[in-house]
Amino acid sequence: MTYKEYPFGSAHPSPMHAVFWPVVRRLAGPLRAGTRVLDAGCGNGATSAACLELGCSVVGVDLSESGIEIARQAHPRARFERVPTDEHILSRLNEPPFDVVVSTEVIEHLYDPRAYVRGCFAALRGGGRLVLTTPYHGYLKNLAISVLGRWDSHADPLWDGGHIKLWSKATLGRLLEEAGFTNLRIRGAGRVPWLWKTMVAAADKP
Repeated sequence: MTYKEYPFGSAHPSPMHAVFWPVVRRLAGPLRAGTRVLDAGCGNGATSAACLELGCSVVGVDLSESGIEIARQAHPRARFERVPTDEHILSRLNEPPFDVVVSTEVIEHLYDPRAYVRGCFAALRGGGRLVLTTPYHGYLKNLAISVLGRWDSHADPLWDGGHIKLWSKATLGRLLEEAGFTNLRIRGAGRVPWLWKTMVAAADKP
């Protein structure tokens, strides 16, 4: 299968960034000078830029050629590489383990989310933390989408590179626990409870 990359046209953050970033920052623990952050699936580097503003040392990885090119131009203080997030990520990057891995609005696009989460686990030091966001899908929200007849626009099958995995708290939690993560916390973000736009999961590597 030929990989078709997710395209990026600018360095501007998506509208979702303002929704999830305050919760990401709260759940990530201290993000400050000296904190080593891996932005897994960094896209155009918008989340990396937010970490840089806090003084963190940032490496971003993505498979999108346009995203990496934009990120490098917009945020030269970080390192950006076009490599996959998998169990070999540290050797590919020739980097020591990271304190924090952030992954924002990525996992819903992936054919093999287990391999990706194993890569996030491998990238962390012992005691390090993964903070991951993905659109929320629970019973009430799915019911509301169905009643309003909005599935064709909400999960448009004609959107190249769009969402192919719809996660609930339960399925996301199982995914992270399978990979070996502990101390799982999941918070909703945006809109009213149980109709959240997205959710933010934090979990630790023992």
